[in-house]
This record gives sequence, C-alpha cells and structure tokens, in this order.
Amino acid sequence: MNKKEIAEIKKLLLPTKETISRIAGCYVSAEKEKITTFNKSFGLLEEEEVFKYLEIFRKSLSGTVGKNLMDMIFPDEEENEGGKQEFLYRLRQSHLEDDALLEQFYDKVIEGYVTPENYLILLIANAYDVPGKGTDRLEMFDASEEVYDYFQAVICPVDLAKPALSYDREQASFRSRDRDWVVGMPAVGILFPSFNGRGNDIHSCLYYSKDSEDLHFDFTDALFGCQAPLSAGLQKEAFDLMVEQSLGEKCDFETVKEIHEVLLEREEEHQDDPDPDNLGVSDVRVILSKAGVLADDMQSLEEAYEENVGKDGTLLASNVRAKAKFEVHTPDVTITVSRDRTDLVETKMIDGRKCIVIPITDEVLVNGIHVR
Repeated sequence: MNKKEIAEIKKLLLPTKETISRIAGCYVSAEKEKITTFNKSFGLLEEEEVFKYLEIFRKSLSGTVGKNLMDMIFPDEEENEGGKQEFLYRLRQSHLEDDALLEQFYDKVIEGYVTPENYLILLIANAYDVPGKGTDRLEMFDASEEVYDYFQAVICPVDLAKPALSYDREQASFRSRDRDWVVGMPAVGILFPSFNGRGNDIHSCLYYSKDSEDLHFDFTDALFGCQAPLSAGLQKEAFDLMVEQSLGEKCDFETVKEIHEVLLEREEEHQDDPDPDNLGVSDVRVILSKAGVLADDMQSLEEAYEENVGKDGTLLASNVRAKAKFEVHTPDVTITVSRDRTDLVETKMIDGRKCIVIPITDEVLVNGIHVR
C-alpha cells in the first residue's frame, strides 16, 4: 500500500464515520494466559470509548511506509485450505461474529508474540464503499466501484499507571492514587486484506510495527507464514556490506561520496511518488554506474546482493541513504557534514600522507568557543 491508500483508510477511523460493525478483544497476561475476552457491536460503545479505540487503530496506520508500515505477501501455500492466509480470509468473512475463529486468532497471536508484559489484542471489522474516480481524479461518491471489506487487529501493551498524588474532593486533601492497568498505543498491528490499488488485495496484508528495528519475526511467521522484511537499520547494513564486497579495492572515499550524491538525486526525483522507491539489484547497478563505477568492477554485484539482501529481496532507497548527516569515521575521529555539502570534504596527499581535508571559514567554534 502507498501513502495515499493508507491515508484513505485512516480517514475512516473518525467518530463521524459509522461503518465499523464490531469490536473484539482479548486481555493476555505476561504468562500467556487469557484473562478475559469480549465481542460486541461497535455502535454500543460509549462516546469516550469510541474516541479511545479509534485513536489506537489510527496509530497502527501511522509511520513511514517501508519502515513502520509494510506489505506482507503471503506464500502461495498459505492460501490453501488450512493455510495462514486462508484462516485470515475466513476471519474477515465472519465480520468478527464467529467466537470460535476469534479464539483461534488469539491463540495464534499468543503463540507467536513475545513480550514480558501484559497486552490487549483488539480487532475491528469495517466495510468501505470505495468511491469511484472520474477522469479529473476527483472522487465520485455516487459511483462506488467496490466494497473494501476488512478487519484491523492491534496488540497494545498494558502497564500499571505510575504512582502519583491525586486530589480527593471528599477528603479535601491529596492522597496516593490507585494504580490502574492502562492500555498503551499499539506495538504491532495488521490490516487484512491490503487496500492495494484502492481495492481488496487478499494476497497481502499491511503490517505495522512501532519499533522499526524490532519487527517481531516470530509473530509474523506465526500469523502470516512469512518473515518480515529487513528492518531499516539492517537494510542500511546490507547495502553497505554489498557495496564493500562487490567493489573491493575500488571502494574508495570518492566513490562512496559519489554514491551518496546519486542517492540524494534519486530522492529528489522520487519525492512526489506515492509509492516507496524500491531498489533491486538492477537499480543498485544503475546507482553504482552513475557514481562512476565501471562495469568490470561490478562483476560480483549479483553475488553480494543475494548474500546480503536475498535473491528476491529489495531495499528501500529511503533506508539506505544518509538521513541527516554525511559522516566519516576513523578509530579516533568522526567528521559530520550536512548531507548536501559533501563537496566540502576531499582527500589530499600532504607530506606523503593521505589526509581528509575540509576548508574552514572565519566562523569556527571549538568546544563552543569562537576561534580565529
């Protein structure tokens, strides 16, 4: 799913919308025991509850596509009878009205989700009359093309509130507040099926992880039958290792600086695209070529790519380029430069030694002190 499709579904999670039919949940202890479950009509909730629940489900559609939010593609075998996709499809078709299916879902989550704390599993069933769009790309609400029938599920940590003093009106005094168990914002969430192409894509689901570096591989394997893609940090490490291995002795300072520049140019070219910029091995080859790497020096690129990323794996350009600063590290020194001013850094031979050289201006601070 791209940013626009996610935003379109997120707009449905407002109190003014009345399309959510049911809400179900299971409170689980840190020892993996079911404490209580519930299943009821969403329309019977109190107004305050509606606001709180909608806030939780909106949060599971927040973040960066390819970092916190990612499409999970089901393996073909999981779509057969008894497969994990087939189970989620039956759960979706039940509109959360089948308690036996819900119990099975809770069991699957408890089996795969690892945490040292209590947590709450929440699900909602929703249906969206997808408006058609005219040639001017404006929505035509009286020309619905299909109904997007889906459910969302989230896992929220439940922690004891912090001890504090509170004012007791009856006693006209401050006293220690009773500590309640409080539901936090979701750690993980799923949207099934995906809303790809503004329609039902039953072959994939959208997966959310609050921590982009901990994607809960055991959980994704238990629920989807597939492993989550590499985290943003691991994608950066994989790209760096691939460049080092494929270029070998040709992986010098100037080449890496040029790769950085090419990635920045690519970012500008794709900044208005709704879909994330995915990099396959052919894209990496183009990037290295633009950075001045010769074809003869990229002969081991495919092998390095498969070893670090996977034969059919992809990387997100936003995960492999420098986020805010261009950095040069040595064992004793770290140089940090604005990512768009790498032209200030160069290498030169000085007194027979190769040095990193940065020109300075009249405005120089050393430990916060202006120096001449």
